[in-house]
Amino acid sequence: MSRDDIGTDPGFQFGSGGPSGPPTGTGESPVAAIVWHDGALWLLDQRELPRTSVMRRYSDSADVAQAIRDMVVRGAPAIGVAAAYGAVLAARRCYEESAAAWRAAVEADLDHLAASRPTAVNLGWALDRMRRAIGAIVGDDDPEPSLLATARAIHAEDIAANRRMGELGAALIESRCEVLTHCNAGALATAGYGTALGVIRAAHSAGRIAHVFAGETRPWLQGARLTAYELVEAGIPVSLIADGAATWTMRQGRVRWVIVGADRVAANGDVANKIGTYSLAVSARHHGVRFMVVAPTSTIDRECASGAEIPIENRDSEELLSHQGTRVAPDGARAWNPVFDVTPAELIDALVTERGVVEAPTRERIALLFDRCRQR
Repeated sequence: MSRDDIGTDPGFQFGSGGPSGPPTGTGESPVAAIVWHDGALWLLDQRELPRTSVMRRYSDSADVAQAIRDMVVRGAPAIGVAAAYGAVLAARRCYEESAAAWRAAVEADLDHLAASRPTAVNLGWALDRMRRAIGAIVGDDDPEPSLLATARAIHAEDIAANRRMGELGAALIESRCEVLTHCNAGALATAGYGTALGVIRAAHSAGRIAHVFAGETRPWLQGARLTAYELVEAGIPVSLIADGAATWTMRQGRVRWVIVGADRVAANGDVANKIGTYSLAVSARHHGVRFMVVAPTSTIDRECASGAEIPIENRDSEELLSHQGTRVAPDGARAWNPVFDVTPAELIDALVTERGVVEAPTRERIALLFDRCRQR
């Protein structure tokens, strides 16, 4: 472990727009959550936002896995990008220990990274891509240059995918309206720009979104701490609402679209996302509000037949029983803390990917999306 390598780097500047530095790729967002710099991975500690911006330096893959587990970095695409850089660090260490045996040794580190969060499919997708890159390395050559190139490509491709999804999703919003989003699916949850917030950024720029309601997203308050932060920084009008106020907000006729991200999409179009998403989809259908899921194709798990097969992460009950270290529930009370739920495909009006939009997603329509891409 290399905890002494973790801290704030004076080479980065912190302002109202978040940290700046030499990123591997840039999106049109003032926030950089993942940076490879000077041979190390730097992560913006999202547990500290919005009170302070702290970049933490990681030079060991075990620490990257812990950062993913502890939610220093979170959001399915961002987890995948961080894991890819973690694989670079793992290969470097194993190669330094034995140039002849590093390939076998690195597998344990990759497995450790893969186990850090169970629901986000991008984690396994990115590590599978890094494994293929490892397999392409010839002889006893130093693996770091080629693996770093692959991790950089994953990073840059995610930003490009977010930009494209922003354009496609914004085109679905036909007239100026108000929208609602849940959790955080912005630049902080991705390599940059965002999935759901990428659509909101693009639609606001085009004059199609007048105002955003952001659910607070208990118990980690990603909506309050992160989404509201990103929207304020982007100059997009935002009102924070309690999670329980979302249905009533729809009832008032204030919302035309609910726009969310995803941590995993099953082959039939069922979607795992932050707990509370399913409730929003049910309420949206009842009130005639359209429901949009924005996720790159790397989030679609074609080996997962339906949402019933998606592993749902349960976290420590203290996240519900306490707040910022202070117990808020009575002693003796217990808690159940699933942090994701599954929204059935039949409640989703549009699944927006970088390869195209799947309206009213089904197994056949998702398969057709991939077939069309192969034919190009």
